[in-house]
Amino acid sequence: MVAADISKADPKKPLVTLILPAFNEEAIIETNIATLYGYLDTLNERYDWEVLIINDGSTDRTGELADGLAQTYPNLTAHHHIVNRNLGNALRTGFRNSHGDYVIVLDIDLSYAPEHVGQLLAEITETQSDMVIASPYMKGGKNTAVPRLRLLLSKTVNRMMRAASRLDICTFTGMVRAYKGEFIRSLNTKSSTFDINSEILLKAYILRARVTEIPAHLDWSAQRELGKARTSSLRIVMGIFNGLANSFIFRPYMFFWILGTFVFLLSIYIIVWIFINTYYAYPMTAELAQGFEDRFSLAVADVFRQRPYSFIVGGITMIISIQLLGLGFISLQKKRYFDELFHLNSQILKKTIQNQRPNHV
Repeated sequence: MVAADISKADPKKPLVTLILPAFNEEAIIETNIATLYGYLDTLNERYDWEVLIINDGSTDRTGELADGLAQTYPNLTAHHHIVNRNLGNALRTGFRNSHGDYVIVLDIDLSYAPEHVGQLLAEITETQSDMVIASPYMKGGKNTAVPRLRLLLSKTVNRMMRAASRLDICTFTGMVRAYKGEFIRSLNTKSSTFDINSEILLKAYILRARVTEIPAHLDWSAQRELGKARTSSLRIVMGIFNGLANSFIFRPYMFFWILGTFVFLLSIYIIVWIFINTYYAYPMTAELAQGFEDRFSLAVADVFRQRPYSFIVGGITMIISIQLLGLGFISLQKKRYFDELFHLNSQILKKTIQNQRPNHV
């Protein structure tokens, strides 16, 4: 690791940490870093910078080139994972080693143009949000040259998560975001995969953090020119399952309640059908028995002889619906316990970090 020198940061200007996860990017890393710095230079009057390249176990020359760039740019640091540890761990390495008042995660392939950095910073400083998401799926957002199947998958997963969480967020899975440094460094995350992006949103929601979005342009034109394949059938299937799982963790009780209510209504329909047919069969029992109880029993027995499966299905669906609704209440209770414990642990972690970490100035 080559350390960046941030000791000369201007105390009057916010320090911004730019995190760039990288895996086998030797073909683009030098050109894209030069392009990025060309843009950052236009914002030097307003911000100081530190740039962290997280080489996540690349098997090509990415690590070597990153170290060379760290020697060229005084505020750039290269951090290396010996083996590929996936995006979640790469981002945690970046967050852990960041010092910025604001932390921005950007894709090193510049599929989101460098101009998004300024837009994210403008939004987070103006709204005092804890997190700002660059969203190609909100109104005003745009997608260019993204493979159709990949785009369909991503939009479907994000819509599922939006519906499940009922949050006014259009892009749950996007990586390009700006964070308040204090917020993201004190957030305890566990996911080692791309799911860390939705995990951060979930835990931000638990902590009642302020989250906003800005329209963004996701452009994969350069990736198509390089012939980089990012989607496979297995990844598409896994993406769907991960999307469903991530939707579930926001409001797990809603899944039980929705399904339980549907099954309950089905059982009520069958039971009402049984009572209606019993009502029609009741007058025909006048010659066979006297008294309401005996006649009603005969009417029910006659309906059972004609449609025995209705009684079986109606009873089973009623039992299943009660169990599902009960599981919904249990999951709601457990979620509330988790939220309280996570909130408490986050406050403890935040205080610990504040006591251990000196200011960058």
